[in-house]
Amino acid sequence: MDTAQQRFDLQFPPDLVALLLDRRPVDAPDWRTDEAAIRTSLNWPLEGLLFDVENNDLWWPEWGDRPATADARREVLRAVVARAPKMIPLVSHRYIPAAPHEAGNPVFSVYQSDVIYYGANLADYFEREFGDPRLPLPAGIKWIRFWSELVDRAGRNERPKPA
Repeated sequence: MDTAQQRFDLQFPPDLVALLLDRRPVDAPDWRTDEAAIRTSLNWPLEGLLFDVENNDLWWPEWGDRPATADARREVLRAVVARAPKMIPLVSHRYIPAAPHEAGNPVFSVYQSDVIYYGANLADYFEREFGDPRLPLPAGIKWIRFWSELVDRAGRNERPKPA
């Protein structure tokens, strides 16, 4: 795992490290050999957001005035995403944030700016992905800078409030 983390400039949360040392999930990238696919997956969230900036009027007021050119908009969004926790690909367009560097980070489904929680943590995610996706999200999902705000702004699935 250390080699993969260095190669891709990531720091895996401890529960992801434990999982990957035990087994590789079905359809998940092989961090030892799938470099091209992993690099594509690492770029997927930014590229999807850029698509919505250019085609679906995505632009938050906090990002400042919308630049006139696509190149300038790309640079602003690249800086915004660079300040957010890096997203680590799990399976398809499911991601876990690298920060905070602790167990229990939520799993997100990221498809352009359509970002939803797909699990409160890794165990909850696998229960949904390979079990019953209709299970309600548990209360107390950890807030992740930028990514949780995408969920909240889209209003697709509210983060359940702590009990």
